[in-house]
Amino acid sequence: MVRSVTSLGRSGLHDWMIQRVSAVLLAAYTVYLCAFLFSTAEMSFTVWQALFSQTWFKIFSFLAIVSLCFHAWVGLWVISTDYLKPVSIRLIFQVLVIVLCIAFLLWGAQILWSF
Repeated sequence: MVRSVTSLGRSGLHDWMIQRVSAVLLAAYTVYLCAFLFSTAEMSFTVWQALFSQTWFKIFSFLAIVSLCFHAWVGLWVISTDYLKPVSIRLIFQVLVIVLCIAFLLWGAQILWSF
């Protein structure tokens, strides 16, 4: 009963796919940021601001934040169902994780898209 209510995907396969797709997107974002940092001769606020002012990079960053939230939710859901046996504690933990993921997602959107 708890699994069907709090699981992100409809089955273990969907959760596995969410983990893998989000991991690939997060890896691509990390590789791009590292390449940018190592290839930029002089890092300054102006260079950093120019990178984040581009619409494509804002979208890429927002997708990375969404992927991070999905990845964290699936991983923490698996941990909570494996190790938190009392249902009440598990549900409190899962609700807390959901609230934090939504808060971080909204905060990230506000930072990226504020003018």
